[in-house]
Amino acid sequence: MIMKKWYIVHTQTGLEDKVKSKLEKSFSTPGLKDYIGQILIPTEQIAEIRHGKKSISKRKFFPGYILVELELNEETYLVVKNTSGVTGFIGMGKKPSPLGDKEVEEIKRKSVVSESKPAPKVIFAKGEAIRITNGPFVNFSGVIEEVSPDKGKLKASVSIFGRSTPVELEYWQVEKV
Repeated sequence: MIMKKWYIVHTQTGLEDKVKSKLEKSFSTPGLKDYIGQILIPTEQIAEIRHGKKSISKRKFFPGYILVELELNEETYLVVKNTSGVTGFIGMGKKPSPLGDKEVEEIKRKSVVSESKPAPKVIFAKGEAIRITNGPFVNFSGVIEEVSPDKGKLKASVSIFGRSTPVELEYWQVEKV
């Protein structure tokens, strides 16, 4: 009976996708394909403004690492270890340590949650100065009074006609000054 567990594999940063495809190819041979499950590159979606428009892009939240579900034995260890771009397994001592189920589920959950709610590329804090880049108050400046990261919104005090006015804005509508 094959018992697959999740392992963290350290790769050269930027080569995660190539390592994933090389591992998939290596394990596609008839004698090995039963020993491997999924290969994950943990990513999250982030929202940012480019050329005045909101855009969503993907970012690896563990650059240089991939998660591999496999039955670890001498043969599978050598296949992974000898794949170009792989620098090694993560674990205590000489033997790689498998991840716990809760850790894997949390990483998967973070990836899925970011698809439905992209994280902002920039984090804002109360008291920071901002400039509005989009919407009816474009080019106005203000100071952040309240931040709601779960909603991706903030409240800022903006001077309109010489009076301080509270304005609710989305993260993608502002930039730090």
